[in-house]
Amino acid sequence: MTERTASPPPPAQDLPAGRTPISAIRNLGPATEAAFRRAGIADAETLRALGADAAYARLLAAGERPHFIGYYVLVMGLQGRPWNDCQGPEKAALRARFDAIKAAAAARPDAGLAPGMAAALDALGVVEPRPRAARPE
Repeated sequence: MTERTASPPPPAQDLPAGRTPISAIRNLGPATEAAFRRAGIADAETLRALGADAAYARLLAAGERPHFIGYYVLVMGLQGRPWNDCQGPEKAALRARFDAIKAAAAARPDAGLAPGMAAALDALGVVEPRPRAARPE
């Protein structure tokens, strides 16, 4: 996964007691762990609680580039399965989920901007502010 921020994530050894490094999950190594930490997901427990789809959406929101294999490796890892165990209709269904996550990320007003950039540009009045939810009357 591609690094988009200048500051490195805190090392896994800085996890609070009782928390498990993301790299302890099958199929997920140090590069994936670092990408999740940059996206604000610091440990395996948080990743599991979010689930594959929400966690992958966070990666994209943090500036990671979408990659189908990375997504289905994550899904398989959270199920405790080998990364290449996904085939046929199951793989096609995962591709549809991946495409939906990717489309939602691309539709965000800050898509393609470095994390925090949309807020900074909005504060300067350079970009259109995001539409606000209608208030009940």
